[in-house]
Amino acid sequence: MAPKRVDREARREEILSAAVRVFARRGFAATRIEDVAAEAGIAKGSVYLSFGSRDELLAAAFARLAERSADVLAHASAQGAPAVERLASLVRAAVAMLADEPDLTRVMVDLWAAGRHGGAAPLDMASVYREYRGAVADLLRRAADEGDLRPGVGEPEATVVVGAIEGCLVQWLMDPGVRLDGLAGTVVEVCLSGLRAEGGPTGP
Repeated sequence: MAPKRVDREARREEILSAAVRVFARRGFAATRIEDVAAEAGIAKGSVYLSFGSRDELLAAAFARLAERSADVLAHASAQGAPAVERLASLVRAAVAMLADEPDLTRVMVDLWAAGRHGGAAPLDMASVYREYRGAVADLLRRAADEGDLRPGVGEPEATVVVGAIEGCLVQWLMDPGVRLDGLAGTVVEVCLSGLRAEGGPTGP
């Protein structure tokens, strides 16, 4: 029985990956289950054996991304390294996560745009932003307490850091000449350069 269970899981992942590719290429609203089946090279009925609907496919794709995002945030909150180093790691990990999932990242941005124009957005981007702003703000405050950043940093500066990541993300999606995976260090350097405590370290 175990090999069959592995086969079903592998097929489910194949279908999910095919769905994300089609969502990114055609747009979620224009995609049908038939399109996903054709992309995966299987019959339409085989898709329904694993996923009950197009919305269920989308939810599963974002659930997978949410798990990885939760790991990134949990790692950043773990004690040990100085907060400024954990902040740099958080930015790098978040950028790497998005760069590793270009199709799903494109779908996420498209759905965000649809939600802004009155469409149904299955991903609560406001919650995503709040989570990352909260994590970044906490690390900024801790870094200030440790003497690496100037006193008083917090939520406004965290908003700028998250905005810098998102701005790089949008440019990467719009312009093939932009390399997202090479920008994480620059985001850290630029965002923290004006927040350093006098006499503090110059790098994370």
